Amino acid sequence: MITITAVITAKAGKEDVMRDALLAVADHVEANEAGTVGFFVSQDAGDPHRFTTYERFCDDAAMQRHNGSDAVATFFAIAKPILDGEVVLVTGAELSAKAG
Repeated sequence: MITITAVITAKAGKEDVMRDALLAVADHVEANEAGTVGFFVSQDAGDPHRFTTYERFCDDAAMQRHNGSDAVATFFAIAKPILDGEVVLVTGAELSAKAG
């Protein structure tokens, strides 16, 4: 399993826009991406400007399809002007997972 963790910080006052853009990607993933095993979005309880995604892909091809999708392109078009700093991305090979 390939994973991506992204930490995304929105400018003050743009939290709702960022949240909605991330949730639109999540909706697209659920409806269209069988190879994306999980797509989780969180908003930091202590800092509402900060969001985290945790993405799980069955293989590299699924990750590439996701990253090259129109939904991801639309997200970045919305997100870039409202980012507070760089997006932190960590791509990894999942070592362990507990479901349920």
